[in-house]
Amino acid sequence: MSFLLFLRGLVGMLLVFAITTYVVTQSLWTTFIQTVICAVLAQIGYFAAVLFLVWRSADTRKIEDSSAKNERARLADQRPAGRKGQPVDRRRPAFRRP
Repeated sequence: MSFLLFLRGLVGMLLVFAITTYVVTQSLWTTFIQTVICAVLAQIGYFAAVLFLVWRSADTRKIEDSSAKNERARLADQRPAGRKGQPVDRRRPAFRRP
């Protein structure tokens, strides 16, 4: 989410909250205090949501890394074996000619 989109949503939410609070309480001071509290709570919620997304992204990366390691290990097990189960060295021929 872009910052501008977040800022518009936050300001819109705070305006609706402030208008509603003023209509209910008829007090500018109470409206101001409660709107500031609402803004702080919204920021805390936004921060917590971002932390959750980062945490979930790290878990997904760990899963992808472990599956890639498992795939490499599986492919290594499928290589043809030389004598005594050793992998074949492809840099030199398997037998020598006289």
